[in-house]
Amino acid sequence: MAQLLVAPRARLNRDRVLQAAVELADRTGIDALSMRRLAEELGVVPMALYKHVANKDELLDGMVDVIVAEIDPPDVALGWKAAVRLRVLSARQMLLRHPWARSVLESRTRQTPTVLDYLESTIGIFLAGGFSADLTHHVMHALGSRMWGFTQELFDTSAGPHQPPADPDAQAAQLQAMAGRYPHILRISGVARHDNSVVARGCDDRFEFEFALDLLLDGCERLRDADWSSTASPTDRTGGTPG
Repeated sequence: MAQLLVAPRARLNRDRVLQAAVELADRTGIDALSMRRLAEELGVVPMALYKHVANKDELLDGMVDVIVAEIDPPDVALGWKAAVRLRVLSARQMLLRHPWARSVLESRTRQTPTVLDYLESTIGIFLAGGFSADLTHHVMHALGSRMWGFTQELFDTSAGPHQPPADPDAQAAQLQAMAGRYPHILRISGVARHDNSVVARGCDDRFEFEFALDLLLDGCERLRDADWSSTASPTDRTGGTPG
């Protein structure tokens, strides 16, 4: 009688655990991720995971490493501004693939070698582009979370529950009622509409992100060209007289 051949199960290792965790979070969200649920996904007992990740925090750190590795490496042949821009936009695409990643990135307090490598190479783009160490220090603070592909919006509703489309007549009446007290808010809200409808549909997130990024990079370039220094007097830094 012929013996039935069974394919051997893939050997469990740290990379496989982390990749499975990322895929599970992509499907179910980060709140549904647990060591027990991940073990079920991999077909092992929960204790088997602890040979590769010590606890949930180490698992999350490792998941960050996986997604940060997806960000495109810098192309310094393009020049510093284009290289930074494309890299930040690559980080933004990474976040769109992994909607849970923003909250995890914001929660991490330990900088892994993968995260430090990303910071190191990004800083290196500015230094190679003629920025002083002093200016680069402040530029990195200005970039902040934008270097990871997100920024805190003025009115951030991305994390809120999905709302059904509002009744156009009711929304129009609400806007009319607000017009007397909040004319400036309504005025700029009107120009942010991205279609021809009477009702505002919200802003184009990609456009707003790229607009702010370009504005920031242009400002960084101006400071670099002016040999800006944080140790200069206020007059020297601004080119004007202090008010």
